[in-house]
Amino acid sequence: MREQQANPRALKPAAVLLAAGGGSRLGGMPKSLLTLNGQSLLKRQIAALRAAGIHNIVVVTGYFHALIEAELKEQGVGIVRNPKPEDGQQASVRLGLSQLREPFDFSFITLADQPLLAAADFIELIHAFSARQPTTDIRYPLVNGQRGNPVAISKNVVSTIVAAAASVTCKGFIQEHPERVDPYPTDNDHFILDIDTAEDLAAFKTRTGIELQRPA
Repeated sequence: MREQQANPRALKPAAVLLAAGGGSRLGGMPKSLLTLNGQSLLKRQIAALRAAGIHNIVVVTGYFHALIEAELKEQGVGIVRNPKPEDGQQASVRLGLSQLREPFDFSFITLADQPLLAAADFIELIHAFSARQPTTDIRYPLVNGQRGNPVAISKNVVSTIVAAAASVTCKGFIQEHPERVDPYPTDNDHFILDIDTAEDLAAFKTRTGIELQRPA
């Protein structure tokens, strides 16, 4: 189901792009540097965000920070390094949210290892966020009952999380405040396809006919 909304151009979106993981289930590698048709997933997603009109972008690095930050040279994005990536993804989310610059109305929290995400997918979610129930602040895609990414959260929620104690995470906030969440039902499986394992790589090749190349 694709919802219509009044004026998506009135919204100012931002994005926190998570690229801090260690890729342990792929043998320890920077998944964001997997390449598709010669371009890293990291650069592809930055390009998709910009094509969707999102230019306020913060990339969170951690493991493999030297390689990933080298890939980000001349990309014109904000970069923040998680000094303790072993603390997990939610620590990186908080760090990225804290580095967003004004002005923005809401922010996507998006993963750097979703190879099919394109500008049209972000535009779909901008429309979905602007069409959310008026008492809610958070939307994420729900694909045939499976929760996907990116997650969109209002500036108010960003401010609340950043100002709270370090123990308050975005995931925890969502779980504790279901009344502020309006899941977005869609059949777009781009939102649930990411790369975690060798099996995921094989499944991607089977689906698309394209092999994701590991970084050298």
